[in-house]
Amino acid sequence: MQKTVILNVVGLTPNLIGQHTPFLSRWTSTGKAVPIEPVLPAVTCTAQATYLTGKTPDEHGIVANGWYFRDECEAKFWRQSNKLVQSPKIWDIAKQLDPSFTCANLFWWYNMYSSVDYAVTPRPMYPADGRKLPDIYTQPENLRSQLQSQLGQFPLFNFWGPNTSILSTQWIADSAKFVEEQNNPTLTLIYLPHLDYCLQKLGPNPDKVAKDLQEIDAVCSDLIQYYENRGAQVIVLSEYGITSVSKSIHLNRILREHGLLTVREELGRELLDAGASKAFAVADHQLAHVYVNDPFYIPKVRSLLEETAGVAYVLDESEKPAYHLNHSRSGELVAISQPDAWFTYYYWLDDSRAPDFATTVDIHRKPGYDPVELFIDPKIKFPKLKIGAKLLAKKLGLRYLMDVIPLDASLVKGSHGCLPPSPSEGPLLISQQTQLLNSSSIPATSVCQLILDHLTIK
Repeated sequence: MQKTVILNVVGLTPNLIGQHTPFLSRWTSTGKAVPIEPVLPAVTCTAQATYLTGKTPDEHGIVANGWYFRDECEAKFWRQSNKLVQSPKIWDIAKQLDPSFTCANLFWWYNMYSSVDYAVTPRPMYPADGRKLPDIYTQPENLRSQLQSQLGQFPLFNFWGPNTSILSTQWIADSAKFVEEQNNPTLTLIYLPHLDYCLQKLGPNPDKVAKDLQEIDAVCSDLIQYYENRGAQVIVLSEYGITSVSKSIHLNRILREHGLLTVREELGRELLDAGASKAFAVADHQLAHVYVNDPFYIPKVRSLLEETAGVAYVLDESEKPAYHLNHSRSGELVAISQPDAWFTYYYWLDDSRAPDFATTVDIHRKPGYDPVELFIDPKIKFPKLKIGAKLLAKKLGLRYLMDVIPLDASLVKGSHGCLPPSPSEGPLLISQQTQLLNSSSIPATSVCQLILDHLTIK
């Protein structure tokens, strides 16, 4: 098989390739770029599962970045077991074609307990004293110590949260080169998330994110030249495009105001009680799975959703198959926002009653995706001083709460998840093997086969 490398440059769209990405502009001009027709929802886990299996969400089961686990009555996001993906992956298919094939997966999601040969993924440690410590999970296990000995500790707090920066993406790139030199895999999958952060914070204006575009361009330049010098062919692709947003929609508050959502009080704070609710929304960017525990209320819930400003359309059981969302993990109803809006997970009606984790970076306890975690609360007068005091408590081994995240959804300027308004605002794929790109666009389900075509090209 032909050695192939996939650079997943999150958020990259045709609109962003230009003045601030000189290397990618030149490299694209010597090959070919085509738009990808994304699946719904156009979010990380669903897009990646589709690319790696060639299947739609109703087949592979990844209906969003998180969903309601009905048997546990809990909404869970960012699970990591590859067993959740219910279809064969590209490395399984390739190994059947060539038993000598090997694959390295660097930070693509669902990267634990898979059948890849080499895997690296974030896996923080959570000691009993309440701390969150940066760490990774690897396969084989000894790769973890080798990488962190060579590259230093994975910069988790630059990977997500208000301190995001190019450092985490650069660490991933460096780890890929380490794995390459040690193991020389046939297929390498590399996740480069840097643009995702700034585009959600600032919106998809190239001039506003010029520095970030230049930084990711430099990482791509280094990786592409490095791998091409080693005889590899490189594919650059993205999962989705970010659209400008000007409004946030609080579906759970609407459901609560109509007596459909139930909360439980703990120490004066409110927690969503999903199992006791008649209906609630699991919000994921511009799509929300709305679970209705009592079918009697489905018509009422649908009517409320359709009457909500910013909701583009609502899918029920008869309509979900057209979007390949007819899976048991999906909500009874699925709401999709207009391109200029997005869904929050907020369910409280008074900020003083919000759960304590609402003002922290806590991607696992929140029953929905929260891009406001990218911001420091502007109401904090001396944020560095407050954060410094919290870090001191951490170093002393004391329990602490890093409660510096605002509850102001209007800060978010970019989102994704709905189908893009135009191809120039959506995901793309770039390859030097132009003869393999013989159509004006590529369905997301065809990416798997296209990668296999690169691997088996004569």
